[in-house]
Amino acid sequence: MNLCQLFDLSLLGRKDTVGLEYDGVSYTFGEIDSRSNRLAQLLVARGLVPGDRLCCYLANCVEMIDLYLACVKAGIIFVPINILYRDREISHILNDAAPRAVVSQTELDCPVPVWTPSELAQAAAGLPDSRPEVSVDGDAPAGIIYTSGTTGASKGAVLTHHNFAINATNLVACWGITAADRFLLALPLFHVHGLGNGIHCWLVSGCRMRLLERFDQRSAASEFLDFQPTLFFGVPTVYVRMLDFDSATASRIGSAARLFVSGSAPLPAEVLRDFEKLYGHTILERYGMSETLMNMSNPYAGERTAGTVGLPLPGISARLLNAAGEPVAEGETGEIYLRGPNIFAGYWRREEATKEAFRDGWFRTGDLATRSPDGYYTLCGRKSDLIISGGFNIYPREIEEFLQEQPEISEAAVKGVADRARGEVPVAYVVVQSAFDADGIEARCRASLASFKIPRRFVVVDTLPRNALGKVQKHLLPEG
Repeated sequence: MNLCQLFDLSLLGRKDTVGLEYDGVSYTFGEIDSRSNRLAQLLVARGLVPGDRLCCYLANCVEMIDLYLACVKAGIIFVPINILYRDREISHILNDAAPRAVVSQTELDCPVPVWTPSELAQAAAGLPDSRPEVSVDGDAPAGIIYTSGTTGASKGAVLTHHNFAINATNLVACWGITAADRFLLALPLFHVHGLGNGIHCWLVSGCRMRLLERFDQRSAASEFLDFQPTLFFGVPTVYVRMLDFDSATASRIGSAARLFVSGSAPLPAEVLRDFEKLYGHTILERYGMSETLMNMSNPYAGERTAGTVGLPLPGISARLLNAAGEPVAEGETGEIYLRGPNIFAGYWRREEATKEAFRDGWFRTGDLATRSPDGYYTLCGRKSDLIISGGFNIYPREIEEFLQEQPEISEAAVKGVADRARGEVPVAYVVVQSAFDADGIEARCRASLASFKIPRRFVVVDTLPRNALGKVQKHLLPEG
């Protein structure tokens, strides 16, 4: 079974039911099916065949959903690009994925055609409202999600129809999502949290979803009060922002809600406690990755322990190993290894990186954790120095390489420092060889890097601390 057949539970089974709201317009599941059918026909007519890649550089919109479903129906591999990325980052993904085309509202300097959503919709309007006759196996790739490596080179995680399907069916079952739910989705669809969890859980369950372009604190409270969602997915930064809502608003939101889920970064225990007091709900925290989708979750019916990510989801095996590959005792820290139908097919065109990511058939996450006697896992950090800021992964090496390209900087090191709202933010430590203007460097960063990667501070140091092998010891850097 491929995703299209799974989505038919809603696209065909609930075709006359309103399934989606966006920007004041409502769409039935049948209308969503028809829109994506015509778009799939257009992609096939333009020469795209199963296995071709199609990049998407769009903010949240109905057209992005249309495009994803059209790719699923035509066997095309959907490659979303972070809308915050700039030319440098976009070019790398385009060169690596080698797509047939890019869909974007923005003019891009590309070696392939750039199609706008409006142009595609106009061209597809007169095409047949039927699906292309394409046979797609469940093991076929459905998407490539780019996730940076510690070397700074962004790698594409290949996720199959089966990967997405098992993830959705697990979450729908374990979180009790049904057609009766009202789901507010403000997460970006270029991210596995919004796409892999949000869109797939919506289509499999057949619930009513209101999609927002983004979470905007100025309008978020009114969106909650108007739509009255029973279900909401967020990142810790969003829940911190929601603590600023007045108590009367929070009480009304909480009274309508059934479940709040948090992921993509660790949720501070104090935020969980403060949210529970204000909204009357204990946020459910879970653990996932771009390469694996969801791995673990606190139970929907059962104890949700602050600071933990709960238990492995059905069909997923986990173990904690030390550096020698040996199991660690309960309460001791080890690296999480995973095995199950959620594990990605490998990194796109990165055979060596794929081999390095596995040991004896188990995926090496690079995440450190402990396991309590009751089986709950608690994350302790990364083996690498990954920074997670507001749900976005930041790999310092990428920023360091850019900084070291600047003529006034001879060396650079970037590390994360604690931040209540975003979890962590990057701070840059630089050794300079000429006059240094922090504002000027920041402006150059903004022109080349996504906004969440911009160092919040630049600290000038005489030297970077290194060990005997020349490796920078970031833990010895002064607090920024």
